Amino acid sequence: MNILLINHFPLAGSGSGTYTKNLAVHLAERGHEVTILLPENTEGYDNVPGVRLHPVYFTPEDGSAAPAGALPFNFPCFTTHPRSTVTFGDLNEAEFQMYINAFESALDEEIARNRPDVIHGQHVWILSSLAVGRGIPLVLTAHGTDLMGFDQWPEYRHFAQRAMDTCKAVISISKDNCVLLEERYPDCSDKVVMMRNGYDPAVFYQEDLVRSEILGLYGVQEEEYAGKNIVIFAGKLTHMKAVDVLLQAIQLYENEKPETMTLIVGDGEERAMLENMAEDLGLHSVRFLGNVDQESLRRLYNIADVSVVPSRREAFGLVALEAMACGIPVIATNSGGLPDFVNEDVGALVRAEDPQDLAAGILRTLERKKGEAFAEWRREIARYARTQYAQDTIIHELEELYENSLKG
Repeated sequence: MNILLINHFPLAGSGSGTYTKNLAVHLAERGHEVTILLPENTEGYDNVPGVRLHPVYFTPEDGSAAPAGALPFNFPCFTTHPRSTVTFGDLNEAEFQMYINAFESALDEEIARNRPDVIHGQHVWILSSLAVGRGIPLVLTAHGTDLMGFDQWPEYRHFAQRAMDTCKAVISISKDNCVLLEERYPDCSDKVVMMRNGYDPAVFYQEDLVRSEILGLYGVQEEEYAGKNIVIFAGKLTHMKAVDVLLQAIQLYENEKPETMTLIVGDGEERAMLENMAEDLGLHSVRFLGNVDQESLRRLYNIADVSVVPSRREAFGLVALEAMACGIPVIATNSGGLPDFVNEDVGALVRAEDPQDLAAGILRTLERKKGEAFAEWRREIARYARTQYAQDTIIHELEELYENSLKG
């Protein structure tokens, strides 16, 4: 099968980018011809083995050289991206038209070059609507941020509605996302298909590592973490991720268990505010490590004791799965899509925006580290992720959806 994937963001730095890359890799491994149409603001992006990438170029904000032919602004986002702070609401009329024209031209080129059997649009949003009327079955995935965009920018809703009205099916990545989809598109509820999200088991897995070798790469000295528990957060530093709530929780568990260090991995528009907040709270063992690639994130997970996902509302929460695949118990909020797969067997669920409950969940989990069964529990967590959510074990569900979309 010839499959064209369309994403609104690069493949690194967002959950939908990771999702798209995972699908593309595993579809290609099963013999499908896969192309990804996506925005980029550098020619130095990583290639994906067995997959062809078709970038539409934009101009980065950091003053670095723009690729040849780049649009004169950065790619737009729903919130922010590690490589763009531009939102869809920031585009003026001329910029928006350039955005549409560039992707329409790229889509025309792809269809003329090698007509796909199926187009799979990531997000029920603008770029997915450009595939309408092409005579090619359209499948969508709703990632959650697109539903936030629906609420925030009514002027763009007709693009999303057009995509929903004409698609063969729309994948929801969680039960909560199903509810939100059906609220916004009640006439299309029969098209919504619940499908498990998956992680890449070739990237995230358990391994034995030496903490000093990993943390030394980030300038963390051994005397800072020797004998300490390590709690890790990974994600964009945006309001939705609730790192401010985590910092309040850290103040509580540092007082009770000072032999704990917290690593905050990621970047975003709230980073400076959060660093100032950590200082104001007098936190002693918090380290902001910035963005890292997935290989580095796997190593950080493997030297940690607990992973935390304190989001105010998360459409799914792929980082939680990736941590589990490394055998790390996950403390997550009882909201959005996280309760679909996080439970007491693999960590704990806590109330959103409740630093006391978050701190208590982390402390309860760290107490289990004292027992001899902790290592076996970590192996069980990794097995749970591998058997239930590894992309190579569930990709056939997507293939079946594609095949059904071709039938009529």
